[in-house]
Amino acid sequence: MYTVLEAIATANPPNRLTQTEAADFMLKTEGLSTSIKNRIPSIYAHSGIDYRYSCIADYGGDLEKFELYPPNWELLPQPTTFNRNQIYADYAPKLALQASQQVIADAKLDPQDITHVITVSCTGFSAPGLDIYLIKKLGLSATVSRTMIGFMGCHAAFNGLKTAHAICQSDRQAKVLLICVELCSLHFQIANTLENTIINAIFSDGAAAAILEAKSFSDAEGKLAYIDGSSLLIEDTQALMDWRIGDTGFLMGLSPQVPEAVAAYLPDYLQNLLASHQLTQKDLEFWAIHPGGRKIVDQLQLKFDLADAMVADSYEVLRQYGNMSSPTILFVLKRILDRHQSVQATNPKSSLDNGIALAFGPGLTIEGCLFQKV
Repeated sequence: MYTVLEAIATANPPNRLTQTEAADFMLKTEGLSTSIKNRIPSIYAHSGIDYRYSCIADYGGDLEKFELYPPNWELLPQPTTFNRNQIYADYAPKLALQASQQVIADAKLDPQDITHVITVSCTGFSAPGLDIYLIKKLGLSATVSRTMIGFMGCHAAFNGLKTAHAICQSDRQAKVLLICVELCSLHFQIANTLENTIINAIFSDGAAAAILEAKSFSDAEGKLAYIDGSSLLIEDTQALMDWRIGDTGFLMGLSPQVPEAVAAYLPDYLQNLLASHQLTQKDLEFWAIHPGGRKIVDQLQLKFDLADAMVADSYEVLRQYGNMSSPTILFVLKRILDRHQSVQATNPKSSLDNGIALAFGPGLTIEGCLFQKV
């Protein structure tokens, strides 16, 4: 049996900001030093991001429209973790529903066909949670199997894909709905550090859903299948990226050493994954790289001598959406598949026989998976 990637759909909340507007919001706040504020225009301008999305209107800069923060530019008293999670519990399910409805329609399935639901998120918690909400609102079977993957960060979609693959390999009738949703903008922090300023400059809100199905060779032939996944925990790097629950939201740590650390270990990681399937880098026809930040993609393009076309989709997702944490890699994969479908309309011989997807998260952990055309 093959685990076929049938469809991907994405969704974003309605509040779309330019990166310039986001920088202006930061410059209006009164809790930052002059030295930090002097760095903000350059940090935002060189982020590789043009637009970002938020579930709240606050970052548009109109005090009268603030939903989370008190209407003052000190942003004090700071919203509590409870305040932020209340908004998450209200908005995340709606955004997840939007992406899920679309992907089920794109896969030409009846909601009752779905056998398993995998929900992925690290920016909020509630119970009953996303899975229960989706079952009721989508009209899924009350007997559908449910799995929740939480608090794993930017690479969590890969853990979801790996779980979906295991399900499809053990159940010939499996039709899995995988949904990733993150509301990173709820955890914006006013902290007078360069590290926090960079974190505030790159994260965004979004959701993405995918359908993966178990199919025989005859039914899967010509389609893109998930073949294998691999994980690598890099030693002595725990301090380079972390994600903790604090009194005023979730608190992130992000070291500028992350791109170099990932790039140092990735060649051996990739060689081992590809060699186990009798492949080399030359066999790869697409690279879906999680754009955790511009420097991550820069480093990988340089390290592997990738043509601009191989990283264009990662850069474009970063430019249009910022880093949405777990859903981001599905946004990149959707762009690659949509573009390929468009090319095939005029060039039927065009193919995506082999491709790699990669992301990086707390640990530091490298997560990746291999896709192949059946």
